Amino acid sequence: MPEDTCKQQDATITVAQNVRGAFYPRPPVCKVGGTVPEVMLSVLARAASRLGVGVPSHLVRPVVGLQLSIRSTAHQEGLPKLPVPPLKQTCERYLAMLEPLVTEEELEHTRALVTEFLRCGGVGERLQRGLERRARKTENWLSEWWMQSAYLDSRMPVAVYTSPGVVLPQMHFQDRQGQMRFAAKLIAGVLDFKQMIDNETLPVEYLGGKPLCMDQYYQVLTSCRIPGPKKDTMVNYGTGKMPSTHITVVHNFQFFVLDVYNSDGTPLTVDQIYMQLEKIWNSSLQTNKEPIGILTSNHRNTWGKAYNNLIKDKTNKESVRAIQKSIFLVCLDAPMPRVSEDIYYSKVAAQMLHGGGSRWNSGNRWFDKTLQFIVGEDGSCGLTYEHAPAEGPPIVFLVDHVVEYMKRTEMVRAPMIPLPMPQKLRFNITPEIKKDIEKAKQNMNIMVHDLDVRVLNFSHYGRKCLKSFKTSPDAFIQMALQLAYYRMYKMCCPTYESASVRMFKLGRTEAIRTTSTESVKFVQAMDDQSKQNSEKMALLENAVKAHRTYTHTAIHGQAIDRHLLGLKMQGIEDLTSLPEIFMDTSYAVAMHFNLFTSQVGSKTDCVMCIGPMVPDGYGVCYNPMDDHINFAVTAFNSCEDTNATKLSRCLEDALLDMNSLLEQTAKPAE
Repeated sequence: MPEDTCKQQDATITVAQNVRGAFYPRPPVCKVGGTVPEVMLSVLARAASRLGVGVPSHLVRPVVGLQLSIRSTAHQEGLPKLPVPPLKQTCERYLAMLEPLVTEEELEHTRALVTEFLRCGGVGERLQRGLERRARKTENWLSEWWMQSAYLDSRMPVAVYTSPGVVLPQMHFQDRQGQMRFAAKLIAGVLDFKQMIDNETLPVEYLGGKPLCMDQYYQVLTSCRIPGPKKDTMVNYGTGKMPSTHITVVHNFQFFVLDVYNSDGTPLTVDQIYMQLEKIWNSSLQTNKEPIGILTSNHRNTWGKAYNNLIKDKTNKESVRAIQKSIFLVCLDAPMPRVSEDIYYSKVAAQMLHGGGSRWNSGNRWFDKTLQFIVGEDGSCGLTYEHAPAEGPPIVFLVDHVVEYMKRTEMVRAPMIPLPMPQKLRFNITPEIKKDIEKAKQNMNIMVHDLDVRVLNFSHYGRKCLKSFKTSPDAFIQMALQLAYYRMYKMCCPTYESASVRMFKLGRTEAIRTTSTESVKFVQAMDDQSKQNSEKMALLENAVKAHRTYTHTAIHGQAIDRHLLGLKMQGIEDLTSLPEIFMDTSYAVAMHFNLFTSQVGSKTDCVMCIGPMVPDGYGVCYNPMDDHINFAVTAFNSCEDTNATKLSRCLEDALLDMNSLLEQTAKPAE
């Protein structure tokens, strides 16, 4: 991984992708009390019916980016457009990618389909020309399609399935005063970040001397997803003539509007915010209120219908609009049940993803809101974010900025200016809305019981050790994941890691295909007693090199997944029959990502967590620090073939064994 000795930051620019691919026709065996939960059936049905249409991306694997303090939008017009890769190149790389994943018979069949697809004057050429025309006429040929197919068309709940959670280090408070002091500082830190957005003084990120697109940074505040009965929309309220000046605070399922600016436009001080939070707390002591926010956790079609019913009432509509238009949301959570230290972060990670269920904090959310900061009375804290507007880098940058701000900010006495009482948002709960809430509670509780989350703090070494052996920390960790999975299942699987294509205008992500012929040779050799360590090390080096090469290809817009998606979307838009290449078994296998992975390159010692993207898969998120690595592994309990605890143990063993191999065969750099 390249390094720059100038002033720089680890600008995390690799987004791990939520891609819900096609359902592989060899389904997992899933059991919960003899039946498959409704949500899991929905995943299976959707995966089976939508072969290969990608879904959201999460965090980005880091590439070091130099940051310069110039106006962060001044360079946007000069950014190059996302290229459309050559058709023949993509088809050749597609076949190479399939080699370690499908049988020889399946591969031969696919080769024949690809040959027909590439035929001179055939369907492939026609779709490619359509894509190239689209690229000439638009700022980014993919961005609109990606927003729709990856996010807004998705009908799965955003909680667990697409919205990541971030766990910050445990805070040393156990009471409401500590909770509110921390929340007040956090709010002030986000407003400090917002000032850079408003003034366009956010440092521009560079990669290899080239500026990166900063558009996503301007989408995360004052934005909200709006549910629809068939598809959703995304609205950013920060671009109008009257930008929002309030945040939403929720406590005991009760929502409040908190104005965070004075009449002269200056933000409230930390002390002023604290006093306003005190007022909110004292006005929401009742714990028997209907958890209206839990409606946002439902299946999108169900929530879309309930939403239209909810906002028929004028009071409800005004309350919902106030939440949607707020800059961000702060959740003051009730304490969770005490657990042992070894599973504390696993439980907090689950709380960030879903709130713990209807009895706990799942109703203390508005999951459609882009940014929700969560502060528990027991010292647990973090955030969850709705994924449609942006990938991970803006979120990680914001987290790092807020954490640093909070370290240097002390409570100071507020000026004696009387502040208005924060407005409590009212909801009229009809019997029909009450029924919708009860259904949402049931579905959320199913999701909570179905999701297994395990946080692993791997303390034996970190990126500093790996760099001393001149190996890429990210590629090394990806190979450890391959080895762990192979040891569990005696086979390899489609694996997804996401790369940022922000060197292009409005660029979002591209897939890094970790599983390769080189990675398969390495994992097969690692436990082969007949192989010498020197041979194993050579195979590991080849696998790491292949991963880095594919990463470079993806960052430069020349990988295969987005191009294949574009060709498929072009075919759909042309109203022609879908080419056979997209209805092939090999394509279904390739798009079924059993390992969905994401590196979170944060300076903060945090843990990010993401849900699995297929019923029989895993979500794996990791943050490599200098001397340790934080992992969060998720799986569905309803699938008898997956086990998050077992994979995390296998991952720890793989990292230790691979480090032993390094120490025995490689010399660390001076």
